Amino acid sequence: MESQPKPNHGKRPFKQSHQGAKRSQKKARKRERDMKNGSAEEVLGFDVRSLLDSLNQPEEHASGNGDAASAEETLPEQGSEIEVDVVELASTGDALALQKGSKRIYVLPFAVPGDTVKVKVYRHLKEEQYTVADFIFVVKPSVLRDDSRVGCKYFSTCSGCQFQMLDYAEQLHLKKRIVEKAFKNFSQLPPELIPTIQDTIGSPLQYGYRTKLTPHFDGPQGWRKSKAPFEKRPDIGFMPKGKRSTMDIEDCPIGTDAVRMGMKSERERMDVEFNKYSRGATILLRESTARTTKDASSLAERETPPNAVRVETDGFVDLKTCVTDNNATSTEYVGDYVFHNPAGSFFQNNNSILPEFTDYIRQHILPTSPSTPIKYLIDAYSGSGLFTITLSALFQGSTGIDISDKSIEFARKNAQANNLPESQANFIAADAGELFKSVMYNADETVVVLDPPRKGCDADFLGQLLRFGPKRVVYVSCNVHTQARDIGVLVRGEAGNAEGKIDGPSGTRYEMESLRGFDFFPQTGHVEGVAVLNRVEAPEIGASVEKVAE
Repeated sequence: MESQPKPNHGKRPFKQSHQGAKRSQKKARKRERDMKNGSAEEVLGFDVRSLLDSLNQPEEHASGNGDAASAEETLPEQGSEIEVDVVELASTGDALALQKGSKRIYVLPFAVPGDTVKVKVYRHLKEEQYTVADFIFVVKPSVLRDDSRVGCKYFSTCSGCQFQMLDYAEQLHLKKRIVEKAFKNFSQLPPELIPTIQDTIGSPLQYGYRTKLTPHFDGPQGWRKSKAPFEKRPDIGFMPKGKRSTMDIEDCPIGTDAVRMGMKSERERMDVEFNKYSRGATILLRESTARTTKDASSLAERETPPNAVRVETDGFVDLKTCVTDNNATSTEYVGDYVFHNPAGSFFQNNNSILPEFTDYIRQHILPTSPSTPIKYLIDAYSGSGLFTITLSALFQGSTGIDISDKSIEFARKNAQANNLPESQANFIAADAGELFKSVMYNADETVVVLDPPRKGCDADFLGQLLRFGPKRVVYVSCNVHTQARDIGVLVRGEAGNAEGKIDGPSGTRYEMESLRGFDFFPQTGHVEGVAVLNRVEAPEIGASVEKVAE
């Protein structure tokens, strides 16, 4: 986030003040560029370089250049078909493979270590030191591969899933490695400051878990000029791996039954209404639940509506439907808690793991033997209140903060729906640059929960957090690479402030207590990270500074 210029107060000509603002903004932009972004390309680059280093290890880098051997090779022509042997999986879910007798790395999808695969050479990337290839078929399967596990006929073409051929225990092991490599590559911390990564917590459902899908269709050829409607129903689905077009997909088995029913219904609607569209669009499919207790016999005995899926538990009857209007309200239950959201807004997309996930946060939000009791919770990036509401019973006061007025509006409604008074679950809409200014809690008695978007926290927010200095921080992230980057900042106690300087190294800093992944997205390479941090207290700060400096 760019810092704002200070008011002039009439002491300087406007021109000088404007130039000062530009310099301040330039510094802020530079800080953001310097913070690694955790993109797929950057993550893949680390894994490729690591493999190159291991391949050149016997030669002890005699050439002084890790890509010297591959640079001297005559690479296969683009478009040619070759066989490669897969040696490992990157953190992106892509396979890294070698051609026999070569040290050139080939990056391809839908393969696992031990596979021999026929691929089509797509593009040689000189600076990145690898070649992108398209998967054709498996020549010799790995012992890790069992294609009978594949639950989708579009697997190995659709870009959505990477791991359907793998045993689920192996998927969880791979995701633990993803977390390990994220903190090795992105935190810029010495290994002794990173705790042993715990085993990844699996999802109760490995298929049928996604409560939200967004298939789409492309506009007709030349639609920008012609504005003419479709002459037939377009392909509706998701993008194939490595292509920008849309692949027609009738069904997605990682979606819940209600979402899959909605997908079928929307495709049938488009069979009739395609001529109403002259451009591409995205279709929302969001599960919504209407719950009643089983003692409400009139509803329990009623037939399930044709557009709903009936789910019965010991105490409840849930009727699950699919919402397709972005502005409609969807309802979701996490254990005994209920949450209402704008259907098109963000909410965790795997309900099956949410009760265990929120219970884990509840068990780890407080230290086991605090010297000063923690009485208050700040839920930064609170959204519609998932953590504030599920954790509020543990605190004297809880405050959720978000920059979105709409999210805060729904968070307040959700607090009321869960019978929580404002004194117990308070919500504030605040500009990102002033998130902590409205909070009056004592930092020594406060824990902060962070759950930012994939890009992570910006330098300005981390500076605010360090200046506030809560006793404890729980950082939840859907991108463990930007999470590692941000936690490195907190452990070092360094973040850019509004003047472009660095806070620290003698100020507030943190140490990591625990770190583990949660598998919100089985069959894919994505993993959710949960890290617990404690503020370092004097005189420990001096020792911590020395460790970080080393």
